[in-house]
Amino acid sequence: MSLDACAGLVQRGDPDRFATVMAAPVEARALLLPLYAFNLEVARAPWVTKEAMIAEMRLQWWRDALEEIDAGHVRAHEVAGPLAEVVTDRIPTAILDRIVEARRWDIYSDPFESEDALIAYVDHTAGGLMWAAALALGAEAADEGKVRDVAVAGGIASYLRAVPELRARGRQPLPLAFDVQRLAAGGLGRLGARRGIGRRIAPALWPAWQARGILALARAEPARVEEGTLAVPEFRKRGGLLWRAITGRA
Repeated sequence: MSLDACAGLVQRGDPDRFATVMAAPVEARALLLPLYAFNLEVARAPWVTKEAMIAEMRLQWWRDALEEIDAGHVRAHEVAGPLAEVVTDRIPTAILDRIVEARRWDIYSDPFESEDALIAYVDHTAGGLMWAAALALGAEAADEGKVRDVAVAGGIASYLRAVPELRARGRQPLPLAFDVQRLAAGGLGRLGARRGIGRRIAPALWPAWQARGILALARAEPARVEEGTLAVPEFRKRGGLLWRAITGRA
């Protein structure tokens, strides 16, 4: 299976993450692109139809595909094939399965019961993906806590940016008892976990490169979440990724 299909999917559907892949060493791209294409396919599944049953079936397709990869069988699919090559001996499929299962929340319109439930969702989705990417690049078990902290910070930033779109699509994205400033401050605190992350796995953490600016803005001006104006200036956005690519740091 060619990586071209995975690259095309990520470039069109997740351009910011694609930019981090292209900034990574060439040898890392073949490992990261199938994971990011898988994530995109799974993240889209709840939104391609208004029929909950069909959305559930689309997610179940991926759970079945992961189970088959574990059993040594690979479905003829533009993403499943390259994904199987990355997963083999590198990534427990249980991590990816939890991403799929967590995405079931996106099918329905119920709010999270608490901030803890929202953070758990972010950890299973963004955290699971970043940890899988880090494993693909050679992370050790001792790295997991730090990687997941950075991922949750990045995931919270991305989620807060998505709140207006989620509301427009009929969802209730935030818990009823919710403090934007507290959540943003907690995310900022997690970013300190970047320290001590080795250069070999640093590209796995680059998708969170905008998190500090977005979370700081949300903490300072929480009304921006509902306004949909959480954004890092383009020059700072580009500069932050370029600095990481040059230095190789997380």
